[in-house]
Amino acid sequence: MRLVLPPGVSETVFQKALQALAGVVGKQWVLATDEDRETFMDFYAAGDADLHVPSAAVGPQSLEEVQAIVRIANEYKVPLWPISRGKNLGYGAAAPCMSGTVVLDLARMNRILDVNERFGYCLLEPGVGFFDLFHYLQANKIKLWMSIPANAWGSVVGNALERGYGYTPYGENTRNICGLEVVLPNGELVRTGNGAMSNSVSWQLFKYGYGPSWDQLFCQSNFGIVTKMGMWLMPEPEATLGLNIQLPNPDDVGWAIDELAPLRMRGVIEQSPSIGNSLRFVASATQRSQWYQGDGALPDDVLLEILKKNNLGWWTVNLRLYGYDEVNEVHARIIREAFRKHVKQEIETVKWHRGDSIENSGAGVPATNALQIINWRGGRGGHIGFSPVLPAASEHVLKQFHSTKKRYEEIGVDYYGSFTLFERYTTNVNMMVYDRDDQEMTSKVRALFKVLIADAAREGYSEYRTHISYMDDVALTFDFNHHSLLRLNEAVKEALDPNGILAPGKQGVWPRARRPARA
Repeated sequence: MRLVLPPGVSETVFQKALQALAGVVGKQWVLATDEDRETFMDFYAAGDADLHVPSAAVGPQSLEEVQAIVRIANEYKVPLWPISRGKNLGYGAAAPCMSGTVVLDLARMNRILDVNERFGYCLLEPGVGFFDLFHYLQANKIKLWMSIPANAWGSVVGNALERGYGYTPYGENTRNICGLEVVLPNGELVRTGNGAMSNSVSWQLFKYGYGPSWDQLFCQSNFGIVTKMGMWLMPEPEATLGLNIQLPNPDDVGWAIDELAPLRMRGVIEQSPSIGNSLRFVASATQRSQWYQGDGALPDDVLLEILKKNNLGWWTVNLRLYGYDEVNEVHARIIREAFRKHVKQEIETVKWHRGDSIENSGAGVPATNALQIINWRGGRGGHIGFSPVLPAASEHVLKQFHSTKKRYEEIGVDYYGSFTLFERYTTNVNMMVYDRDDQEMTSKVRALFKVLIADAAREGYSEYRTHISYMDDVALTFDFNHHSLLRLNEAVKEALDPNGILAPGKQGVWPRARRPARA
């Protein structure tokens, strides 16, 4: 691998910048060898990793070092790509949007600064992972629960800033952000909300502060580098009751959404249940070649045979009730009655009470089992996630499901999707699992992704997050008033980051000097 320089920066200037960075963090934390650069690339990339090659990486351990790095970046006009832990798998991992960008790896900033059980919050640095926080809560017998994504390898802060989610009543992690400390692109430090008052006693309690509220402007943006984040955690409940439901037919996902959506909106269900096609369980435990060795997408009859052998329906619904036993039982009865109108089989029930093992509780217990799906196709596995948002209604869910499944089958990829139900909408996370050594397959996947974006946009469905290769494509689907939202984002970018050094291209927002790089 050869050195890829930041656009417009000579090798001489770049080497001077690296020397200046070494003076801040130490030579060992400026990572600029071929092996270093490869480490920060997208190792699941579908054949386009060369479009997102970092020039180097730098690993600060303190706020002061971050500020010094930002000032050096401005002096030498070297762009930075901040990451928390670089585990944004399926969406680009640690790789930058623009080749030649220096990755600002915040993983060494991994302190749990405060956990307050009385008020139910924590204050974290970006390098704190889900496993770190979970073990801290358990070791200190703190009765607060996390909400984690399916793959819990990443950063608590990074996941919330990218609008990731888990499956407890506190599942919308971005909604639980309360107070940020941020280094702006000029190196200045700000605290949002009540943190702007230097002696505030409610920084992690009151989200809004005084005047404009900025927390969400630093989510999925390139307006600043978050160095501390307050986050609300869920008080441990008295009891939980889980219901696991098998839906036998592909179209059952439609009526299931229609039955569950009113219960979710009215608070009968407080968490965000997942409805996933059951192939995801099979793909996590076996390889495709064990079931089928033909070309093209997995035939429906083969899939049905696989599901039959594993006692699975076409879809699996996993939901959990939290609170007091009596209330959970009443809500469970309402849910069972709704489903008995459509399916007759017994619904699996899992009960937990305070004091029982947490593994069966429905709490956010970190795991990485979901990553095993990449072995499904064999070879060097990879996956990419296509994740539109649509109304929680059967007419939209069925249209999106059939459209996506058909597109997958057209290029020979097996359908792997889920619908997670929130109060008024559902996210439809579709995984494309492929063999990275199969150039024909990865080429088809890259082309398909653009088709899926266009299909969704025609129906009025937007992505809630996307891979770095498609950030421009998704940004351009937000086209109201000739892309006025994009112009607003660019205006803020120009005001805060006139040198364009912070995460060029993230979410389709480019500084003026870099806009010719837009796809």
